[in-house]
Order: sequence, then structure tokens, then C-alpha cells
Amino acid sequence: MNTIHTDVLVCGGGCAGIAAALSSARNGARTMLIERAGFSGGIITAVGLPYFDGLIEKATGRFVVFGIARELLVAMDAARPGARHIDDCRTELVTKFWGSVLIPNTDKFKLLTDSLIRRQGDKLQVLYHSMACAVETKEGRIAAVIIANKDGLTRIVARQVVDCTGDADIAHWAGSPTIKLQPLMPMTMHFRIGNVVPTPETNAMAKEVLIAAHHAGKLPEFYGPGLIFAFAKDEAYIHATRVPGDATNAADLTRAEMQGRADAWTIFEEWKAKVPGFADSYLISSGPYIGVRESRRIIGESVLSLANLEQNTRYDDAVATGCWFVDIHPPKTSVDKPFIGSGLPPRPYDISYRTLVPQKISNLLVAGRCHSASKEAGASSRVTVTAMALGEAAGCAAALAVAAKDEVALIDGCKVREQLATQGGGPFTDA
Repeated sequence: MNTIHTDVLVCGGGCAGIAAALSSARNGARTMLIERAGFSGGIITAVGLPYFDGLIEKATGRFVVFGIARELLVAMDAARPGARHIDDCRTELVTKFWGSVLIPNTDKFKLLTDSLIRRQGDKLQVLYHSMACAVETKEGRIAAVIIANKDGLTRIVARQVVDCTGDADIAHWAGSPTIKLQPLMPMTMHFRIGNVVPTPETNAMAKEVLIAAHHAGKLPEFYGPGLIFAFAKDEAYIHATRVPGDATNAADLTRAEMQGRADAWTIFEEWKAKVPGFADSYLISSGPYIGVRESRRIIGESVLSLANLEQNTRYDDAVATGCWFVDIHPPKTSVDKPFIGSGLPPRPYDISYRTLVPQKISNLLVAGRCHSASKEAGASSRVTVTAMALGEAAGCAAALAVAAKDEVALIDGCKVREQLATQGGGPFTDA
């Protein structure tokens, strides 16, 4: 089996992973990024969710995440350089109800991340179409990660590893404690419909048609529906499918993908036949992957809790800031309000470095929606921009550990925070 050596290995190129890889390389570590798709961007590009969620405090409109997340937003021409407030974003891309900013073009986002990777030269190597499939551990650390791609099986020997798989796969396989609480939030297949002529009745009629289809047994579960003309005036972007399942189980994930595509087609056909404006429409695309909200999370050195959000807890070793509401989707049909519970829109809250540090494995960090958080708190911290902030922190910490010839579990989170500040990232403060 071939072996590749690197300083830092980032597993998963989604929102957390691309930020982690860039942050690690920019801090001087030889970094390898592996991603199962043929591009990075995760839920933005592989699922099609075009939102920068968790960027802006809804109550004030101010940015609470900067660093790589803001860099990406500016590079997409969605915000002005140095943007600090929702008013600094392109008006037509702002969704003030949620406090989010739309990505104008998800394919352009692929090109952007490719370009940023290339700019790092010999510090950052990426292998797309590559998946981690096994972990070798020795004396409480990861000795190697086995990946599978067109070259066959390859051992990646890295001094530090960052798990951005979304499902805490690396941590789980390495023997670090993880948790997976039932019921899991459902998965959603996003899709787009072209040549739509919206009318004042379109959204209300679309909802009634889906309710009828659900009662008739044509559509197992759905929510909303979210019917948005995000990319063009005649193109509908839809988030409405709701597929219960476990994304950490290969057979169940396969079933969910198939169900999600079937449900998307059912919605399209129902609307085409019964909703004004859809008569001459066509399904552009779905996927290519179903969107996963929740699966495993690590039980780290610290656990972000709902009380931390409610009390706006501050940490000296904070490395990121969250602000998204407690966004828990039920596994059953719901119309209008898509989430259950309070939907608490918290004030900006700190996320401690220790929520990225798993137990038992000294050279591993976990970033993104599978970091250490309770079910309720994780429903807030799981979103795109918060994941980017966590990834940027993890990549920075991994590079610091390499430079210090230390392990990421032993790095002082306050030092990570200080370094993030020098690169324009880190937690938001009112100071």
C-alpha cells in the first residue's frame, strides 16, 4: 500500500474542511485535503444550499463571523470588502427574515475554492474523489488514515488530523467517544426547477398541492415548502423534502438518497400539473448529495450546551462565534414553521476550543456540525458559516501544533484565539 506523509490531514472538504485546509496551509503546515466529491464546498456545492447561515446576528444585522467566511463572501461579490453589517451585502442577496446572505452561484463557489487551494502552492494538496475508509491508531494517537480513490488504498501519515467529515467518522473509527441521539433530524434533497412563471398565488397553491399529495400517500414527508427564486426570476430553488434516516449507515443513506430524488420528482410533477406558473417548467437538477443535518457528534473536552446559548457564556479559549437560532427539524411533515422548539435566536455566543478536542486521541480535532455540542446547541452551531469558523480554528490549531512539535489536544486554546486574531478570524466580541 502506498504511503503519503504530510503535516496536517483534513478529512472532508465541506464548509468546515475547506476553511481548515486553507487555515492550516496559510499558517505554514504542509496540508492535505481529501474530499469524496469532485469539488469542495460541501452543503453549498454538493447539496445546493445557497446560504451563508450563522454570519449575521439577526437582531442587529452585524457580522459576528469574519475570517475565511467573510473572505469567501466578498470573493463571491456578495458583500463589500471589509463588510461588517448586513447593509454591506448586496441587497438582492439578503434574506433579512433569517439573517442570511445568498450565494449568487454555487458553481462559481466551486471555482473559488479551487482557486484558493491552488494559491497555496506546495503547502496544500487536494485529492478529490477520495474517502477516508479506516484509521490506524497507536498509543492514543492516529498513526495513519486509510483513504480509497482511483489509486486504490493509500495510507496518509499525518502529524495532526482534522475530522471535517460531518459525521465524526475519523473520531469514531479511532475510538473517541461519540453520540448519536434519536430521533435524528431528517435529511433533505434540494432541487431546482426552471422555466417557472411565478404568480401571486404560486406559493400558497404550491403548499396546498403538497398537503394534498401527502394526504394521498404520494409524498411521504415534507416541510414548508421553501420555494425561493434565488438564482433567477424564472428558476425555483426548493427545500421541501424530508427524509428520516441515519447518514452514518451506508444502506440507510442509500435509501434516503433514492427517496429524496423520488420525492423531488413527485413535487415537481405535482406542481407542473396543478400550480399556476409551473405548466412549462422542467426539473433542472437535484443533489448530487442529500443534505444531512445531524448524525454523530463527538463528546469532547467541553460540550456546547443550550444553557451556553441562553446565557451567552464567554470563554477565554473561544475560537468561534455562533448566532443561528435553535433550528431543530422534526422527522415528520410540518408546514409553514419548519422547526420545532423555541427557535431561540441567541445573542452571539462563544464556542470553546475544547469542543473541537475529542477524548482519547491526542492528534485529532473535529470541526463542523459534528463538534462537541448537545442536540439543541448543535442545532444552532451546525450551519454553514459557523462550520467555516470552526474549521478555520481547527486548521490554525493543527498548524500551531506542528510548529510547536506538540499535539493539538495539548495546544492552549487561548493561543489559537490569539493567532486567529492575527489572520482576521476568531470569535466576535463587543469590544
